Amino acid sequence: MPVSSTTPNLDANLAVALDALLTEQSVTRAAARLHTSPAAMSRTLARLRRVLQDPLLVRAGQAMVPTPRAEALRDEATAVVRRLEALLTPSGGIDLAALRRTFTVQAADLVGAALAPGLLGRARRQAPGVSLRILAEEWEAGPALREGRIDLEIGAIDHVDPETRVEELVTLRMAAGVRSGHPLTEGTLTPARLAAAEHVTVSRRGRFTGPLDAALAEQGLSRRVSTVLPGHLAAMTLAAVGDVVCLVPTALPGEPPSPLTDPAHALGLRLLDIPLPLPPLTIGMAWHPRHTADGAHHWLRGAVRRTLRPTCEE
Repeated sequence: MPVSSTTPNLDANLAVALDALLTEQSVTRAAARLHTSPAAMSRTLARLRRVLQDPLLVRAGQAMVPTPRAEALRDEATAVVRRLEALLTPSGGIDLAALRRTFTVQAADLVGAALAPGLLGRARRQAPGVSLRILAEEWEAGPALREGRIDLEIGAIDHVDPETRVEELVTLRMAAGVRSGHPLTEGTLTPARLAAAEHVTVSRRGRFTGPLDAALAEQGLSRRVSTVLPGHLAAMTLAAVGDVVCLVPTALPGEPPSPLTDPAHALGLRLLDIPLPLPPLTIGMAWHPRHTADGAHHWLRGAVRRTLRPTCEE
């Protein structure tokens, strides 16, 4: 539909000037409020009078008083300016107490178990209207992030699209988790004794082998994997009640404890140093760049960072 030739050009500055003039009821004070000159504000008032076809402010002795039309417009002008301010304010200034939003995070079960208490605690204190949905690693992260099905992927990030933003959070090492009283808790743990024990591995794809097998093969050793499970929590539970060994991520020497190790401690597992060079495990978070400047998403990333990296400042 063509725009009528009588429709005035839309100008947000006119709305701001109208709000200042109707609030101050003075060209001079309105000019000072908007950091302009009285002459420029007088020209703006003249333009507003033409656009609205009303004098708006008229002289009454030494003062200016609003016309009935101006009185009717005052509240609406203020509301429009407030909406403009909200629209054009950087999202970093978000009011967390008023935030109502559900965040969806995709993570392995162990990462989710480590995240949930810390994220929930921070949400209760800072953003009580926030809800969290933590999903298993069921989607390919790139398309899921791009399409908005998830807000964050957290874990070992090794399959991202070029535009995906990634931040490394913490680097861990793998330890051998066994029940209290397991034969491996007695004496020195050697590669041969570790290989001779019964093992449970974790693989979403059902694989029996991993980095530990490659390290044992360098020593001419191989291990027996009796069970493959899809999640670390299930593997730790099995190790807590039987004579099987599971791998547990734990902090590097000299680093503060990692919350990813908390479930193993809760199950009473003993963590033994593995006498073999294993590659470290780096946990990171990935998100789509459209969320980078979003204030609510910025809060979420900070909450994840502080939960998985306890030394990070609040």
